[in-house]
Amino acid sequence: MSDPIPAPVPGGLDVRWHAGWPSAKHDPAPEIQVHAYDESTLILRQNMSVHFEAPFVFLLLGAERALLLDTGATADPRHFPLRRTVDAAIDAWLARHPHDGYGLVVAHTHGHGDHIAGDPQFAGRPHTSVVGPDLASVTAFYGLPDWPDGAATLDLGDRVLDVLPGPGHEPAAVLLHDRRTGLLFTGDTLYPGHLYVRDLAAFTATVDRLLAFCERHPVTHVLGCHIEMTTTAGESYPRGTTHQPDEPPLQMSVAQVRALRAALREIGGRPGAHPYEEFVVHVEDVAGPVAD
Repeated sequence: MSDPIPAPVPGGLDVRWHAGWPSAKHDPAPEIQVHAYDESTLILRQNMSVHFEAPFVFLLLGAERALLLDTGATADPRHFPLRRTVDAAIDAWLARHPHDGYGLVVAHTHGHGDHIAGDPQFAGRPHTSVVGPDLASVTAFYGLPDWPDGAATLDLGDRVLDVLPGPGHEPAAVLLHDRRTGLLFTGDTLYPGHLYVRDLAAFTATVDRLLAFCERHPVTHVLGCHIEMTTTAGESYPRGTTHQPDEPPLQMSVAQVRALRAALREIGGRPGAHPYEEFVVHVEDVAGPVAD
């Protein structure tokens, strides 16, 4: 019998995310906001004044290597110094936890441009693996030959992540759960914003897979990669907005996963934009209702 998985240790999310500036060119904030959820878990947000998508990026540090999950929406390090920020964070961590040959895995929640643009900044970095965003690279790296069935794990050294296939928004999307913190990273599948359903059957299966996982594993917070809603239920910022002063928190919960499944059932395959209290579901023109 395997040893039981320890209960997750939650960190802190007492943070006000920078949400752009009335005049983007006069924004005094740095290009990247960094919040330490705990000593070994950093949440980074790209400044909305640099790119309206303002994606979140996650750096998880294990005993032997770190995982950088997504690389943001801007390639040029002069405007988005992701490599410099990540290197500084890893150096600070290694000063407290020395480890020769410490590695870095650069991977993605999915392969859309606002999540992979910074990949070239890590080309040639020592002890670094950059996982391609295409389906063949994703399935080979994680060991998921039966995609979209099956699951995998990624061990960073005394820190294990569960990896689930997550297609529907994008064909090679993945969902990751950090056993240490209980954080569930859902990419663009679920976040307080516009959820674009490209493949309804695959997206619904992903949400079902996610719910089944949540029933068996402790989840402290659900973290997507954007904030696009306002604090008024059912109201969202228009695409392209570069100043969002009235944002809700990033973190969601398993209750919102259930709410998303209920929304898909209610929508029943009808194309178009369907607003709900904490997200807007955009269904492309697909045939057939969502299965119960």
